[in-house]
Amino acid sequence: MKNRSVPVDTVLPHIVYKNLPAAMEWLSKAFGFREHYRYGEPNGAQMHLDNAYIMVRSARRGDATAKPGAEQTALLTVFVEDVDAHFRQANAAGARIVEELHEVMYGEKQYGVEDLEGHRWLFSQHVRDVSPEEWGAKVAGR
Repeated sequence: MKNRSVPVDTVLPHIVYKNLPAAMEWLSKAFGFREHYRYGEPNGAQMHLDNAYIMVRSARRGDATAKPGAEQTALLTVFVEDVDAHFRQANAAGARIVEELHEVMYGEKQYGVEDLEGHRWLFSQHVRDVSPEEWGAKVAGR
């Protein structure tokens, strides 16, 4: 049986926010995410940016949430069609840029950003086809 919300082999991060309504509005304005559905009003929602899906929910008693500028234990990477335009949108919305837009040796153009509650994101676009060996990676099984 197929899941109508998320296809098989999809990683679906769940992100906890102290102020879910403000977070959803901000994720839409700064990053372009759109609400797909809500559940347990006003406790949670699924949002998407094209084919990148996330679950967001309100913090519950005992939940830890991110803190701006704090040490990070996770980084959410989302691939977008036009990272330059996405960078301009996030910057215009006041997102805290933690890594300027740049190209990396493995052929991605990307930038790092912190959302309104301190979760770290990396938005990336494939711009050059570079083999793993060219940039120093060792492919398993070779």
